[in-house]
Amino acid sequence: MNVSIDKFSGFCWGVVRTVQIAEDQLAAKRADRNVYVLGHIIHNPKEIERLADKGLETITVNDFDRLAHTGAKVIIRAHGEPPATYRKAWECGIEIIDATCPVVTKLQERVRKFWDQGYQVVIFGKKDHAEVLGVRGVVRDECVVIKTVEEALEHIQLDRKTVLFSQTTMDRPTFLLVRDTLKSRIAELVVDTMHDIATEFHAKDTICGQVSGREAQLSKFAADQDVVIFVAGKASSNGKVLYNVAKASNPKTYFVETKEEIDPLWLTDATKVGISGATSTPQWYMEEVREFVMTNY
Repeated sequence: MNVSIDKFSGFCWGVVRTVQIAEDQLAAKRADRNVYVLGHIIHNPKEIERLADKGLETITVNDFDRLAHTGAKVIIRAHGEPPATYRKAWECGIEIIDATCPVVTKLQERVRKFWDQGYQVVIFGKKDHAEVLGVRGVVRDECVVIKTVEEALEHIQLDRKTVLFSQTTMDRPTFLLVRDTLKSRIAELVVDTMHDIATEFHAKDTICGQVSGREAQLSKFAADQDVVIFVAGKASSNGKVLYNVAKASNPKTYFVETKEEIDPLWLTDATKVGISGATSTPQWYMEEVREFVMTNY
């Protein structure tokens, strides 16, 4: 059996940056000054476990009062945080180490710019995803979050000037469908019947190129395998997107969070097995999965 790892899989540069910041802070940690991360640093339990073994403790904003004025350092994870989190940290005398992915930071800045100009802000994404919570906070939760065309048509006010953004890890085809549907519906709407002025509409494709750029390569890789084992955290948004890309090219694609979830029946008669993963799946764990498959099957 030939077992190969997708050479384009593994951490994106934003995750590499965030994990490196955590590693540096842990290496420089003093015995009297703990290092924490606000929420799961990335959506991968194996990498979270590895960093926890090095001393990185995961906390929530509710822990800030407990840590107030203790000299604690708190890392802001790749997904970012709303402004309220930074204010709370300042009030509690907590030092913030900002490891927000620059792509997410840029999204927050662009959303805030349009909101300041009075636009109805629409976010294509998952309402309670960590990244979207940060974006919502930037505009004081005065935005519409949708996942489907149907939700967009139901909740968006078509007679207001509107801007559409995307969570950085969503799928582009659905974003484009939402964009084109709204553009079509808004173009049909006449705001001022005397002057025939149509509503202003902008669509900003803010899906990360590290996710969308992998789709063609992953599709080709999956099609070339008998079986694909796709490794990602169950909470990983881009993991779900990329898994579906692989599944579309190869129906014998299986999602696992850990190597123990692999079903031997999946590999029956397989001679070529491919291992791939999300942009938050560490390379070292895909290597472990590869060794596990080669050793046991």
